[in-house]
Amino acid sequence: MTVTYNNKQVCNGQELFPSAVTARPRVEVQGADLRTFFTLVMTDPDVPGPSDPYLREHLHWIVTDIPGTTDTTFGKELVSYEIPRPNIGIHRFVFVLFKQKCRQSVVSPPQAASRDHFNTRNFAEVNDLGPPVAAVFFNVQRETAARRR
Repeated sequence: MTVTYNNKQVCNGQELFPSAVTARPRVEVQGADLRTFFTLVMTDPDVPGPSDPYLREHLHWIVTDIPGTTDTTFGKELVSYEIPRPNIGIHRFVFVLFKQKCRQSVVSPPQAASRDHFNTRNFAEVNDLGPPVAAVFFNVQRETAARRR
């Protein structure tokens, strides 16, 4: 799996500015055929802040039915992309990719008042997704005027 923002591939642990991640990324799936489908989950496990993440995980995006050897534009967006906007400290943003047993087998998480307290592991278990097949994460912290220079 590769994650790309503005034509720049994300490397694990890389720090990105919030202004660089406003548009949803291109996420490409490799190593499978068009008959294999995947689900992508993006969360922030550090909400509201890394020292006390009592709202973890915060759900940012879910795309299902992504055919192998393609990208998320060919999948079904269950939860729309939410821009990373950390207020306190450095936050990790995690993309986890699961292989589906078959197409249209993943159901939306229950709609809640917020995206807080999402649990990727429970979501995978409910949808019989098994263990992740790939993961990528990057870091973001609040972008101050001084950091933009």
